[in-house]
Amino acid sequence: MYDPAMRVLTVLELLQARESVTGAELARRLEVSPRTVQRYVTRLQDLGIPVEGRRGVGGAYRLKPGFRLPPLMFTPEEALAAALGLRALRQLGLHALAPAAESAGAKLSRSLPTALRDDVQALEGSVHLDPAPWVVGVGAQVLAELLRAVRQARTVQFSYAAPGRAATTRQADVYRVVHFGGRWYAVGWCHLRAARRSFRLDRLSDLAVLDTTFLPPPDFDAAAFLRSQLRAPPTAHAVSVWLAAPPEALQGRVSLWDTDLDAEGGGTRLRAQREDLHSFAAFLLGLECDFRVDHPPELRAEFARLHARCGAYAGANEPVH
Repeated sequence: MYDPAMRVLTVLELLQARESVTGAELARRLEVSPRTVQRYVTRLQDLGIPVEGRRGVGGAYRLKPGFRLPPLMFTPEEALAAALGLRALRQLGLHALAPAAESAGAKLSRSLPTALRDDVQALEGSVHLDPAPWVVGVGAQVLAELLRAVRQARTVQFSYAAPGRAATTRQADVYRVVHFGGRWYAVGWCHLRAARRSFRLDRLSDLAVLDTTFLPPPDFDAAAFLRSQLRAPPTAHAVSVWLAAPPEALQGRVSLWDTDLDAEGGGTRLRAQREDLHSFAAFLLGLECDFRVDHPPELRAEFARLHARCGAYAGANEPVH
């Protein structure tokens, strides 16, 4: 339920978005009587906003033709949401939009009443958003073009290069763009593979929106599909390691991708699914904190192999092959 001030602002928002709105529709949207709607309209008129009304059955309200409202009118909650959203852009890897975010933030601040402006400016000294280093950035132009293709249901063409593989030219019908696990993905139908696929945007180049259109599947859950594609393979090992460091000390040093970190016994319990235990063993050594491997035994065996390899390098004057 809205409070009265929110209902008045909602009437204004609806009048801005539509050429005219009937009193009955306003009453239904606001969950009030038509007489109450008339009071809200009168309140707007008292504020100097020229709302015109047509009486009788089917009567409607509209803003006077040619009237232009100030560009921004925010409630306190909307101003806070907008300011936090602008501050959080880097969390999504959209670093190229940082200058635009600063400009938008300045415009937001200038347009607000003094009390709201003070609240929003207080964010600078009161809120710290620490971007996780594993967030992979993407170009704002690439994202904008993909979103346009999704909105218009048009096929895109691009060059795609996965690690260790030659780049291929792809055409895809992108159903959704998803931010998941610190990365951006395009999810849709790949013409080359004749199947649904996901594509990391940071591996995309030479993107072009084609004239070809497609019919997206109804009720497609792109996030669920992406999770199913990125799930650890059946051959992955369930890893459980205790680290002699609190979770906050590991921030930025341990990727949260398919990993759980929980405080335990003055340190951190790390649980994950990993297929390449050799690389994971080397990663644990690089953390430079004590740890205990509880599972699987195969991971402990990898440390024995690393020990032998390090010993060979440490005691040799000639390159080891």
